[in-house]
Formats: sequence, structure tokens, C-alpha cells
Amino acid sequence: NVKETGKILMVNYKDLDNLEVTEIGAARFLHDGGWDSTKRYFLVAANQSNKIAVVDAKEGELEKLVDVGKIPHPGRGANFVDP
Repeated sequence: NVKETGKILMVNYKDLDNLEVTEIGAARFLHDGGWDSTKRYFLVAANQSNKIAVVDAKEGELEKLVDVGKIPHPGRGANFVDP
């Protein structure tokens, strides 16, 4: 399973005959996540790595790996407000 390798595969479906797949390195044991309020960033929890990967969907790259407490589980309803 790709999520256990620590890789995120982002697929551009604009041209179905020529799918574009971008591989983004993150942290092992990716579990679940969701979009931020702007829909630009996708946040995904790496449960056993105690990290949250923040992916910039517009640029197609990892923005940041955030160290968090034990076993993060943000779910789809989590929204972070950066002061």
C-alpha cells in the first residue's frame, strides 16, 4: 500500500488519456486527511510517525512536515487557523 511507504501520489485528471502523476515524499504510515479552508493545501496525518504532512496542491510539492503529539488523527473536520 503506497500510504505506508510515506509517498503521496497526486494525479492530475485534466487529460484522461495522459494522466500526470506526481510523487511527493512525506512520512511513513499516512492515514487520513483533508483540505484546508482555501482548498490549496491538503493535510494528511502520518499516525505512527507523529507528523502531519502539508501538501501544496497548486505547486505539487510538500510544503512542510509538522511534528505533532502522539498519533495525530485530524479527520475531515479539522481546520487549523494560523495566527
